[in-house]
Amino acid sequence: MKDDTPTSAMVVIGDEILSGRTRDANMHHLAGVLTEAGAPLKEVRVVADDREAIVAAINELRAKTTYVFTSGGIGPTHDDITAECVAEAFGVGIDVREDAREILLAHYGDPDKLTPSRLRMARIPDGATLIANPVSGAPGFKMENVHVMAGVPLIFNAMVESVRPTLEGGPPMLSHAFRIPMAEGDIAGPLAELAAAHPDISFGSYPFYQGGYGATIVARSQDRDELAQAAQALRAMCKALGAVDVTELPPL
Repeated sequence: MKDDTPTSAMVVIGDEILSGRTRDANMHHLAGVLTEAGAPLKEVRVVADDREAIVAAINELRAKTTYVFTSGGIGPTHDDITAECVAEAFGVGIDVREDAREILLAHYGDPDKLTPSRLRMARIPDGATLIANPVSGAPGFKMENVHVMAGVPLIFNAMVESVRPTLEGGPPMLSHAFRIPMAEGDIAGPLAELAAAHPDISFGSYPFYQGGYGATIVARSQDRDELAQAAQALRAMCKALGAVDVTELPPL
């Protein structure tokens, strides 16, 4: 991967994730979108509903990646504190914003339904840009390179689609995989030599134990020609190792 490739990070927020009560599905979806966009996900942090932890994670990750995405903590309850944490991270104020309030009013259709709890979802840090939420109305927001979105997967996915056209990435990451029915330990040495000979290719080894045993070797690159050369080198490696019944998965 080239050094100037845009990169992304994610902060998953919520005690329910860390306690095991809720299984996070948003990271998997976001990773696929960002790979396609050419701004691959490089780091994911899961933090509790703790102001200091959220602020620290946002500030550290926004300083070293092109994009940051948060998931969770922008709902109507008292423990939804992500919005004010983002405001604190950027050193700006936060309050109910009229355009966000109008979006909620249009969604609920009755001013009496805009309770103080629901109006918490209209609190937007000063200077932020709204992110559309076509599912439940309550908007997310973007503050510089930080995108703040809901934790419910259906809503999170819809918000990701809202921001996808704004992402400026490099070439998409391509991959080519080989399923090799040999022990990973037997592959490791030749694979290390192959990786040294192709420093611009990212190689990963993933063992499997169902339907026999072996390892799936995945080569990744943003350069299609370099990836093709690496695939040819992997074929030669398999032949030299005497591997039979190698399954070559279609390039992605």
